[in-house]
Amino acid sequence: MGPSLLFCPADRPERYRKAAERADAVILDLEDAVAPENKEAAREALVDSALDPERTIVRINPVPTGDFLRDCAALRRTSYRTVMLAKAGSGGDLRDVGLHLPSYDVIALCETAAGILKAPHIAIQPNVTALMWGAEDLVASLGGTSSRGKDGAYRGVAAHARSQVLLAAGAAGIPAIDSVYLDIPDLDGLAAEAEDAAASGFFAKACIHPSQAEPVRRAYAPSDEEVERARDLLREAAGRGGVFQYQGRMIDGPILRHAEQILSRVRD
Repeated sequence: MGPSLLFCPADRPERYRKAAERADAVILDLEDAVAPENKEAAREALVDSALDPERTIVRINPVPTGDFLRDCAALRRTSYRTVMLAKAGSGGDLRDVGLHLPSYDVIALCETAAGILKAPHIAIQPNVTALMWGAEDLVASLGGTSSRGKDGAYRGVAAHARSQVLLAAGAAGIPAIDSVYLDIPDLDGLAAEAEDAAASGFFAKACIHPSQAEPVRRAYAPSDEEVERARDLLREAAGRGGVFQYQGRMIDGPILRHAEQILSRVRD
C-alpha cells in the first residue's frame, strides 16, 4: 500500500471506484462523513460493494456508540478485513473490536485527549496494525476552536499529539499515518506537510479530496538526486565498519538507515 489514503463517504457508492483509482488505498467512511439518517444506507452500500480488499479500509464508528455494533455486523457481510476505529481511546476499545471482528486488522485513530495519552498502550494491542492521529476532533474534545494558527502551522497541542502518535507507533514497530489537510485548494501547503511527514517517519498521509492524492505521492517519492546520493552512500559503506567520513559528513549507522529509507520509497 502506498502513501496516499483517500477518505470516501460510505453513503456515496458512486464514488467508491473513482476514489480507489485515484489513491493508493480508499477509506470508506461510516463515521463523520455520513449523516445519522444515512448510516444504514451507507452500510448497505458497503455490503454491496466489491473493491480490492487489499486496498480498502473501512472507518467504523466509536465503540461506545450504537452504530459500532451495526457497523461490525455489516462488515462481516463483506470481504474487507481492515478497519479504522474512530476515536480509539483505550486498549479496551481495541479488545471490543477484536471481540466483534476477530482476525481483522485495525488502524487505531487517536483523535481525543484519552486516545493521544494512551497511544502507546493502544499501539501494542494485538489487532492494531497502524496508528493514525486526528487534529480536529482532538482540539474539539479539548474545547478548542482550531488546530492551526493563522500561519497554517499546527498549534502546540496538535503538534505534540502528532509527535506522540508517531513515537507510539514507532516504539510498537507499526506504521503511523498522518492526519488530513483541510485546505483543499492549498496543494503547496499539503505538499510541504506531506514532505515533513515522510521525512519524520510517517508511513502515509490521509486525504479528503482526490486532488490531494498525487501531491502526497510526489512528496513521498524521493528525487532522482536523493536516490543517487543514497545509493552512492550505501555503496561507499559496503564492507566498512563503524564511523567514517564521506563528502565531509560523518556517517554512522543511523545515517545509513536514512539512506535505506529513501530507497524504500522508490516506486516502480
